[in-house]
Amino acid sequence: MITESFDNRSEAIINPQRNTNAPKVDACIITFSHVIEQFVLEHYDCEKIGALWSATGETPIWRFSHQGKQFAFYKTYVGAPASAGLLEEACMELLTDKFIVFGGSGCLNKEIAHGKVMVPTEAYRDEGTSYHYAPASDYIKVKNADIVAACMEENGIPYIKGKTWTTDAFYRETRNQFEKHKADGCISVEMECAGLQAVCDFRGLAFYTFFTSGDLLDAPKWDTRRKEGELAGTQHDAGHFDIALALAHYVTE
Repeated sequence: MITESFDNRSEAIINPQRNTNAPKVDACIITFSHVIEQFVLEHYDCEKIGALWSATGETPIWRFSHQGKQFAFYKTYVGAPASAGLLEEACMELLTDKFIVFGGSGCLNKEIAHGKVMVPTEAYRDEGTSYHYAPASDYIKVKNADIVAACMEENGIPYIKGKTWTTDAFYRETRNQFEKHKADGCISVEMECAGLQAVCDFRGLAFYTFFTSGDLLDAPKWDTRRKEGELAGTQHDAGHFDIALALAHYVTE
């Protein structure tokens, strides 16, 4: 069974090796949005310092300076397996132990305002990746939730804390599953948090994350909560990179 996959008694056949000569940065910021990637490249003086490769092509890693800090930045893939794999490989291309990851999520509670930042406290492990990095459990604790929330407080950013539901199969978010996870206290659903937290725990990395409250599942019919082509308040809103950058400064002070 997938819940029996964790093995810390034998070596991985393919084991990532950290490069002590890799570029050193204060933190690495990771987005899922091609729109935000383009925004960063147009508005910051970015230098390509590495690349992550797969059958789908190259994922460039960029470095830029901001207010005396050096930050890396790259666009990852959606889903726990792909984003976790790139995170493992990023650790071979960079020297840092701090990763800020932000993206969109579905909202499980209609009382949460559209566009409000969600800070996950625990992630329900409805995906496969985390079971290879941590012993089986229903939830994995998002260790730095209080730090992320404190950053939001300091910067006056509206937010809400709560559990999240990490799934591998968004087309199988059934009504019964929605009701179950909402009743258990989950306020959001996404595809990466549990897996990325497990990887960071296993590798001794600091993981900081927040979500944009996007489409609404807590309605008679699925509600995208945005007009066609609208970016403001969505995961493609460049303002969320500003939040991630503030968080990067906060955790590296």
